This record gives sequence, C-alpha cells and structure tokens, in this order.
Amino acid sequence: MTVRQMLSGNEAIARGMWEAGVVVASAYPGTPSTEILENFARYPNVYAEWAPNEKVALDVAIGAAYAGRRALAAMKHVGLNVAADSLMYASMTGAEAGLVIVSADDPAMHSSQNEQDNRTYARFARIPCLEPSDSQEAKDLTVVAFELSEQFDTPVLLRVTTRICHSASPVELGERCERSSQTSPFPRNPAKYVMVPSNALRRHPVMEERIRAIADYAETFPYNRIELRDRSLGIITAGVAYQYTREVFPDASVLKLGMTWPLPEGLIRRFAASVDRLIVLEELDPFIEDVVKRMGIPCQGKDIFPLTGELDPYVVRLSAIQAGLLSDAAVPSIPTLEGDPLPARPPVLCPGCPHRPTFYVLNKLKVPVNGDIGCYTLGLVPPLSAIHTCGCMGAGIAVAHGAVQAGSPERHVAVIGDSTFFHTGIPALINVVYNQSPVVTVILDNRTTGMTGHQPNPGTGHTLQDKPAPTIEIEPLVRACGVKQVRTLSAFDVTGIEKTLKEYLQLNEPSVLIVQEPCALLPEARERWQPLEVNLAQCNGCTLCFRIGCPAILKSDELDEKTGRPKAQIDPNLCTGCELCAQICPRHAIPFRLDSIFLREAA
Repeated sequence: MTVRQMLSGNEAIARGMWEAGVVVASAYPGTPSTEILENFARYPNVYAEWAPNEKVALDVAIGAAYAGRRALAAMKHVGLNVAADSLMYASMTGAEAGLVIVSADDPAMHSSQNEQDNRTYARFARIPCLEPSDSQEAKDLTVVAFELSEQFDTPVLLRVTTRICHSASPVELGERCERSSQTSPFPRNPAKYVMVPSNALRRHPVMEERIRAIADYAETFPYNRIELRDRSLGIITAGVAYQYTREVFPDASVLKLGMTWPLPEGLIRRFAASVDRLIVLEELDPFIEDVVKRMGIPCQGKDIFPLTGELDPYVVRLSAIQAGLLSDAAVPSIPTLEGDPLPARPPVLCPGCPHRPTFYVLNKLKVPVNGDIGCYTLGLVPPLSAIHTCGCMGAGIAVAHGAVQAGSPERHVAVIGDSTFFHTGIPALINVVYNQSPVVTVILDNRTTGMTGHQPNPGTGHTLQDKPAPTIEIEPLVRACGVKQVRTLSAFDVTGIEKTLKEYLQLNEPSVLIVQEPCALLPEARERWQPLEVNLAQCNGCTLCFRIGCPAILKSDELDEKTGRPKAQIDPNLCTGCELCAQICPRHAIPFRLDSIFLREAA
C-alpha cells in the first residue's frame, strides 16, 4: 500500500536520508536547515550529531564516507563558507561510500546576513548540484544524490532554499535501503586520500574528467525534463522557481532542471531550438542564465526578474508584465486588511532574556561593541543600541582585536554566545591572547543554541539524540587559552557586570567575562517565572526602566503629578521576574521577589 504524508522539505530530506541508508549525519544548526538533523535523529539505527561548526560536521561526514558508510552534512548557506576547505579536499579525494552536503540557501535573508547562491560552490568544487522543487523531490533527490555520489566517486551538493525547506507537500514514503552492516578495514590508499601536493596533482585531472562524465550523464538525468506546451515562450527553471513558473505561465514550454550543475548543454540547445523566445527563471544569481548565454543562445533572465530577494508568484507576474510577457489583467488584486494598518513589530530580545542586562550596561559605558551571530545580535535594537558591528560566526572577537591593533583610541568589547564561542570563537580568543590585545570579551552563556530553537551544544551536557555528554565548562577552557583575567557572573547581576566591565576596561591585557543564565524559554528557566509589579505610588515616571527594552514593561495611563510623565506598568503575562528592572529602578518602585538573590545588595 502506498503511504503518503505531508512533509516539509527538511522533513522530506531527513526521510530521504533514512531511506537511502545513511548511517552518519552531522550538522551545525542554522535556519533554514536545522530541522533536517532534528528529524533524522529520530529514525532508528542512525547516528546524528550537532558538531561545533560546519567544517567539523563535514569532516565527520567525510570520515564516515571514507569508512564505507553513507554520510551527510547539513548546513545553511553561510555554513558552507566555514566548511569550504573540507568541501574542496573531499572533491579531490572522493570516498568509499555516498557523501552528500545539504546547503540551505536563504533568499530574502529571512534569518541570515547575506543571500549568497551556493550553486557557485558546486561549479567551484567540480561537484554535481541537485535542486528539488517540492518535498517529494527533496526526498527523492536525496536518495538519488547518494547513488550519484557512489556512481561517480564524488561529493554531491543538494541545494535547497528557505521556501522548499519550510513548505509542506505530499510525499510518497519508501522503505529503508539497508546496506551491509559488516565493517570493512579503513582504506589504506594514500594516493587517493592523502592530499599532499604530489598526490593532489594526480587527483586533479581525475576530478576534471569526472565532472565531464557527470555532464554527459546530466543529458539523460531523469529529473531534467522538457515539458512542451505553447512554443512561443520557453522557460528554463529549477527549484521552487519551477512552481512559480507553472503558476504564472501555465501554457509556456518548460525545461525543468533537477541538476543545476553541471548543466545539460545538449538538452538546453534542443529546448532552445524548439521555442520562439527563451527566458530563465531562477532565484538569486543568473547561474543558469550565464551558462546559456556563454553557449551562444539568446535568452533573458535577470533583466526581467529580480537579482536579489526571494521570488514569489506576485513578483514573477509583475516582472513578466513589465517585460511585456503578460497583460495587466494577469495580476490579481492583493487582498487588503480592513481598518487601520497593523503596528510595526520589530524583533526584540524576549522578556527575561539573560542577554539584556549586559547590553544595558554596555550602552551605559558607551564603548564600541563588536557583536556576533545569535539572539544577542538584537542588542543593536533601540533602546539598548549596544552592538556596533556584526559580520559572521566568530568574527566579533577578531574584529575587536583588529580595531585595537589599528590604533582605535577606544577600548573594544566583543560579545559572543556560548554556542558561537564553541563554533569559531575559540581561535579568535587564542589570537587575542597570543598577540596580547586588551580586548574585553563577554561570553553570553545561555546554556543552549538559542536563535535556531534550543539545540544542544558542547556546553549543555547532552547530545542531539538526547544522550548524556560531558559539559564543556567555559571558564576553564578560557583559562586554558591563556586568559588570566576571567570571571563568571549571573547574567542578571547588573551591579557585578558593570563593576567587572569597568575594571576590565582599565586593564592592558585580554580579559573575559562569562555571564551565565539559561535562556528564558528553557524549561528550567520557565519554572522560576514570577511576574513583578510596579508600585505606582513610588514610581515617578523617570523612564529608566523603559530603557532596557523589555516588552513586558509598558507605559501606564497614570501620569506623575510633578513630571507629567507616564508611570510604568508590567504585563504579568510577559514578565518572567528576571528583576533587571527592579535592580535599576532608583526609587525602588519595582519590588524584588521574596526569593531574590539581589535583595541584600539592593538594601
């Protein structure tokens, strides 16, 4: 009996991994790829892990494939930048079993710092790239990717985008392909697997010949197909753009590509010759379009459709009308909401977030703060306004060091989360110590990988598959890196944080402050939630509590008689009782909890 199930693209990839007989999978969580490993980890007879970073994840998958077991590494698009070194050597060596890398690209940057098109990595590394257009293909092409990897002795890049990752469609489920459970000796083949220059020189021609053979195979690849309809317009497309093509141009002829590198030049030429006008519809870079033009085939693409941002049917229709491909009547009216427009809702740190006190203090100190990727990047949002740079994972510490060495007259603070510190912060901190830079590093340890949905990391004490694990304590690790000035405080100890930072900013050596409290949304934190209240008789509307940017603190309708300013009130449905506001209130108008650890200090 055929079993169908509604699956997101990420769930479908996880299912495809299991059906393909994948034994080992490794990843670092990153939207929109996170759910792939979270779902795969639930299948029986598999090993799945969160690695400290994407390079480690890919090296783990490579090692498993060298050992003869099908393996996969998953990451978001910028994660492949971190793993690029490993991708390049894996392309040179090949493996003993199937090796697949999932790159989840993020057009429109829903939760990313850029919108790069990672099909370029496939061309750069001389490996095939597959692109599913729905969840069924996400599952099927995952299985095909492993077969292709083993047929041609190559890693395979499976490129998906946010819309494919997070949209759901029906998927026909299959059975697991159980491969031999017998372990074989690890290969002793230095000429293939040891990439010293002499061996690499011999492997390079093999790699180039391989990609030419895959290009021949692409001509008959079953997921590259021509759909002939009205021949006045032909569209070459791939991925989710295929769905928009069928919706907006239902009568057009289509060349749908499931393999977008290497491209099937013969198939493209035959299709182009069969239509009167040729366009390419693809998200982000003119990747296919450039190849088609280099083949000498006239076509249009990014002169019609946007080069940046995410496509959708409305954008495609509007672009087509402006190019004269469709009439104005083809664009349906967009429904509008009745009444006043909804108020803006900028992203903010959650009520009770343990990062907020640190940013409140940093804002007071008026020092340049070099940030990093994580929830705490929201420290840039007013009224905290305490992040001044943010580039990529692990960059903050090294950027601060670079500014100091360039002669910046101010003392620099770098902030980084616990998971990001394990990811790429440690080498940057070692560099600060080695070169004796007086950078103050604040490690915001909320005991989880917060921004992507509370995944465990080396400091949490358990693994992706919920097995107990050693907890890597950050303070001893920092001391082992050579930092002598290290202190760990409660993330809600405003007085202690301010005092320590002022002290460290006077030092002429590296220093690290670790502020530690669990994320407000973790179960152990939620158990301690206890809303606070404002004593309106004491409050004079000084506005200081508004400056911490807590969504639970609101302006009341009651005005202070002397100042005429609105007094504060606290939403009990949002307040967690973190007591940051109670600590900074100069009139003690927000009473501490009875079990407060700050009562003695306040007195």
